[in-house]
Amino acid sequence: MSLRLGAVQLLCRKMSTFSTVQRGAEATESFRLFFRNGNGAAISPFHDIPLLNDPDKHVFNMVCEVPRFSNAKMEMATKEPLNPIKQDIKKGKLRYVANVFPYHGYLWNYGAIPQTWEDPGHKDARTECNGDNDPIDVCEIGHRIGKRGDVIAVKLLGALAMIDEGETDWKIICIDVNDPLAEKLNDVADVEREMPGLLDATVRWFRVYKMPDGKPENKFAFNDEFQSAEFARSVVMETHEQWKALVNKQTSSELAISNTCLGNESSVDSEKADSTVSAAAETGPSAPISASVDTWRYC
Repeated sequence: MSLRLGAVQLLCRKMSTFSTVQRGAEATESFRLFFRNGNGAAISPFHDIPLLNDPDKHVFNMVCEVPRFSNAKMEMATKEPLNPIKQDIKKGKLRYVANVFPYHGYLWNYGAIPQTWEDPGHKDARTECNGDNDPIDVCEIGHRIGKRGDVIAVKLLGALAMIDEGETDWKIICIDVNDPLAEKLNDVADVEREMPGLLDATVRWFRVYKMPDGKPENKFAFNDEFQSAEFARSVVMETHEQWKALVNKQTSSELAISNTCLGNESSVDSEKADSTVSAAAETGPSAPISASVDTWRYC
């Protein structure tokens, strides 16, 4: 199965500089962060940002949804046109991850690899669980605290197979190729050598982060062990194929697949894409955040 690349998509591949446009107000349900390419055209971070930054060197693109040490659970709005980043909502409330002692917020720059999708109709033979219906998640472990909406060139170092409420929810460990440690890190063993304790902390964080909300601890395949960089690349490429099936309408889904670069029947012109951004709520000042977000929780 292949996805045809029209002239428009080839142009988008050359537009490696991306920017964001905020609509609505932070810490409210109205907040949306839209993306534009180097030409200023509105795009979907889910569908229009290329999977690969440098195919010859196995360098991938990552969209940063949650900067390290922050608590707001932000994610691409996969069911909305152009898939802006928004804050997740559960039971009518904005979601914040708890500070489970001794961790504050997320341990890494957290986000997703564009043009990937974990198909909920596909059972992974290795985990015996279906996908979680989202782009594949990544944890960028470099020294720089990213910004929401950053598009970061990363190399993959390993994979953790988390089972979240019966669904496969891969967590890919990666590092910014421009990080000072990037040359020394090529696989999970290198991470343990250069950044001792980080992988163990990552497993524990994912195991317990929902427990303060009354959820059971998460489980993992492969005896809680990280898999290799080669394994991680194979998982990402599998989810890329599942994404191709999604945008080519070869699988049924309620997700929004409008785009400006793929040159398929779901593509929209720049005028319609701009109207989607303009129709979102007016930009406003951030709302106050409850002090309870900074509370320590113990598990």
